[in-house]
Amino acid sequence: MRHVISALVMNEPGVLANVAGMFAARGFNIDSLVVGRTENHDLSRMTIVVTADENTLEQVRKQLGKLVPVVKVRDFKDTAYVEREMVLITVSVGPDKRNEVIEIVRLFRGKIVDVARQSLIVELAGTEDKIEALIELLRPYGIRELARTGAIAMARGTQNAKDDAVSTPAGPKSRKRSLNAPPTQALPPS
Repeated sequence: MRHVISALVMNEPGVLANVAGMFAARGFNIDSLVVGRTENHDLSRMTIVVTADENTLEQVRKQLGKLVPVVKVRDFKDTAYVEREMVLITVSVGPDKRNEVIEIVRLFRGKIVDVARQSLIVELAGTEDKIEALIELLRPYGIRELARTGAIAMARGTQNAKDDAVSTPAGPKSRKRSLNAPPTQALPPS
């Protein structure tokens, strides 16, 4: 089963190597690993995508939580979250077919970020399926080069409210929130 895990870690040298080493020691292949700074300059967020069974992954989550530089670990399984990737694609296309490629990119709500005599660079952010679909449509024009970021993910706003309610002790003035809404409620187009 595919799992998207978010780990909030200290922003210091060697943390990425420690986390990747812990996964490698347990024989996991990491499908995607993205690390970036957060709103707090002392912390970075790692988004790790792996395919594993539930029991084995539970052990990995516990081991990940025990690493000293790891502040918080979250598996997005059974929660509402937003997941995106970004891709840059250099398409070999001359002036005669350029309008066709530009129209395809517009349909996917992508951008043309560079134009040369015999190529275009396309930028697209979206789900893995959306990116794969664009790649397949651009392949006949000739993909010269392609770079992908891997998945990043964040809990939806309603999910964050649920987490905050769980972590705050219920007092007489506290109110509990219910999350019975499906994950696709009020989604803007991706």
